[in-house]
Amino acid sequence: MRMREVFELKDKDVMGRIGRLKTAHGVIETPAILPVVRPGADASRLRKFGAQIIITNAYLIYRSPELRNQARDLGVHRLLGWDGALMTDSGSYQLYEYRAIEVENSEIVRFQQEIGSDIGVPLDIPSSIYISHSRARAELDRTLNRLREARELIDDERDGMILAGTIQGSIYPDLREYAAREASRIGFDLYPIGGVVPLMEQYRYGDLVRVILHSKINLEPSAPIHLFGAGHPMVFALAVALGCDLFDSAAYALYASDGRYLSPSGTYFIEKMEYLPCSCPVCSERSPEDLRSDKDLLADHNLYTSFEEIRRIKEAIREKRLWELVQMRVRSHPSLLEGLKSAVSFADLIERFDPISKTSFFYSGPESSRRPEVIRYSNRLDRFELGGTVLITTERVLKQLNIEHDHLFLLKPPFGPYPVELSETYPVGPSEIPKTPDHEAMVVAGSNVRRLIELNPDVRFIIACEQEWKGYIGDIEKGQVEVVWV
Repeated sequence: MRMREVFELKDKDVMGRIGRLKTAHGVIETPAILPVVRPGADASRLRKFGAQIIITNAYLIYRSPELRNQARDLGVHRLLGWDGALMTDSGSYQLYEYRAIEVENSEIVRFQQEIGSDIGVPLDIPSSIYISHSRARAELDRTLNRLREARELIDDERDGMILAGTIQGSIYPDLREYAAREASRIGFDLYPIGGVVPLMEQYRYGDLVRVILHSKINLEPSAPIHLFGAGHPMVFALAVALGCDLFDSAAYALYASDGRYLSPSGTYFIEKMEYLPCSCPVCSERSPEDLRSDKDLLADHNLYTSFEEIRRIKEAIREKRLWELVQMRVRSHPSLLEGLKSAVSFADLIERFDPISKTSFFYSGPESSRRPEVIRYSNRLDRFELGGTVLITTERVLKQLNIEHDHLFLLKPPFGPYPVELSETYPVGPSEIPKTPDHEAMVVAGSNVRRLIELNPDVRFIIACEQEWKGYIGDIEKGQVEVVWV
């Protein structure tokens, strides 16, 4: 069980949510970006971008005698000139890079509490994505032991610091599920998903999606999730839709130092740009040449773009349009599209989180045929009480027919047959479907026709529809079913 309730849900769509994370230095609205701040730097300037919370590296502070003493004397907030919420990392990234660091788990956990961190992280073991299952399991066991040790040291309510329980396990689904299950038993208020930076660096978004969802399966549904190292705005929408709430970003500065200009649809090299497509305060007043000669300005643009995307995602959640935004974003890169295709293979899991009622359904590509609304509708076809004769047809064909029936179902891809009484009911009624449905939508619709018939073996069905349906229900005619092609 978690030590206390620090996360309050405000709104949700798909698996994404707008929430309120309570910390000792204020309430944070999620989804939220945590800009990475170098130890000793002045973080106050980040307010102008809309930052509510930042993250810095407690290990780098600890290893510097001067910074360590200042942090202990002043507190980490005053050290960085920041009066808002602050999270500290334990040095796990340095451990991943160098395989050994000069601090023990208990030391760095106590140090984070001493310097007044709002959210602290134990020194977990980030496993490589290339190691064997047995080695990943051994490293995971060490991480879990460190989580238990940290939990014994820190009492959230007594000490005022939220302790985060990081989920590791490399790319192995069973280890991610086991890690989440064990971390939940230990009890934390926040669960970072770690060890995913190499997947993002290599554009392995299909693997990233599987890591996120196999971690989510065994975590408390109400627990906030931090996706460690996810700092590019092009991945935010997909990650939020899968239930991630917090993102730490060093990308804004790292990409700027390499001359890279961030956008929600990808990355540009500022050296090759003639126009600035963004209207942020940096780009609206300057030229590409200005950003080429000043990497700080480029970093500012990258931050403005990142925060803008988070606000766009929040509005999409509020309007119940997050899925549509995700489908737009993933088409900016084939690997992101692969990520969404991996996500829809978890459609039954996603359906459990998605709101039952929305304003309308927009079909915006083949992946829409596996949206939660479509899965939910298919699963509820057994709720119709039918008898006598059921006519299944389309709106256009219905105008040409004069067939007696007891129940009338209209055909609409990807849902398939729905009773005419639901014509004004979400999701089948208020839906926007292309006039020429794609193959995936027709396949799902045809499958639901078959399912409705199988669920009602004592009912007579008459199917009357256009020739284009032949490839999807053309072989369905049997004893209880009569088919009329128009």
